Amino acid sequence: LERWNPEYWARFERFLRWTAERDIIVQIEVWDRFDYSRDNWKPHPYNPANNVNYTFEASGFAPEYPDHPGRNRQPFFFATPEQQNNALVYKYQRAFVEKMLSYSLKYGHVLYCMDNETSGEAAWGRHWAGVIRAAAKKAGVTVAVTEMWDAWDLKAEQHRRTFDHPEIYDFVDISQNNHNDGDQHWGNALWVREYLAARPRPMNTVKTYGADGSRYGKTDDHGLSRVFRHVLAGLASARFHRPESGLGLNAKSEAAIRAVRKMETLVRAWERSPRMELLEEREPDEAYAAAGEKGYVVYFPNGGAVRLKAPAGRYTVKWIDGGTGEWGPEARASGEGGIRLAAPGQGHWLAVVVR
Repeated sequence: LERWNPEYWARFERFLRWTAERDIIVQIEVWDRFDYSRDNWKPHPYNPANNVNYTFEASGFAPEYPDHPGRNRQPFFFATPEQQNNALVYKYQRAFVEKMLSYSLKYGHVLYCMDNETSGEAAWGRHWAGVIRAAAKKAGVTVAVTEMWDAWDLKAEQHRRTFDHPEIYDFVDISQNNHNDGDQHWGNALWVREYLAARPRPMNTVKTYGADGSRYGKTDDHGLSRVFRHVLAGLASARFHRPESGLGLNAKSEAAIRAVRKMETLVRAWERSPRMELLEEREPDEAYAAAGEKGYVVYFPNGGAVRLKAPAGRYTVKWIDGGTGEWGPEARASGEGGIRLAAPGQGHWLAVVVR
């Protein structure tokens, strides 16, 4: 563990450089609990069986961790000085993070998430957030850090560890909400938005589940509808998770991105807010609305029809097909008595209503 693999870091540097050139935001998850348990632990370099730097006895590690990592049986995640102070293991953890930062702090498009869907101690994430922030200050740059918790329920105590501590975490990640669907999925995001309202921070979701045959995400349509709801709810990121858990970057996800880009030529994300009270004659999960001074956006996950409450006046309704990313029909409407919006067909549709 005293020697680096130069090829690993060469690939990391290229990844950072190429994403910077393409204006793609990178969110690094510094640690992932799944790497250190079950089948992943046997070949892992930190396993004493695979290095000459420490023994099982000295490190406190066991040959196997067969339980789901959510049970927190792995002492790796208790090594920091504020926890069990395992200086022998922490030395190598710290070296890895400092090596990572020697590359990433040169770039301004990198966000830092301490863990992947953790249910560990709050002290672990706080420690590494502090290490990264201190290194950034020394380098004279600004960073943004967060933690991703495991609980699917965004009201769970785990999530308060980021929600309640803007002095530690600059943004929040609510990716685990993507195990939920429909009105529950939408309502959870709005609950967090309201909870953070006193000190607003960006809300990210970098793991949008949903793909045909996925164990977690059900179908392609679930993935698409979740991303469209993210956009209307005002989340700062809406990324499709990798296959097979998500759509990744394929024809369907590309079409959805094109649809969102078209929508934002008319009504920008930061110029609107969720406004469900403007929808009448709505069935559960039938439509979702956002509005701003420049217009309204109504998203239909699978066709349908609702009435949009709008002031009297003349409007243009521009439809965007979320399944193809192309413009659909265009119509004129009056605000007298509300604007009736009927999706041109089944599937994912966005209605942009502007004066």
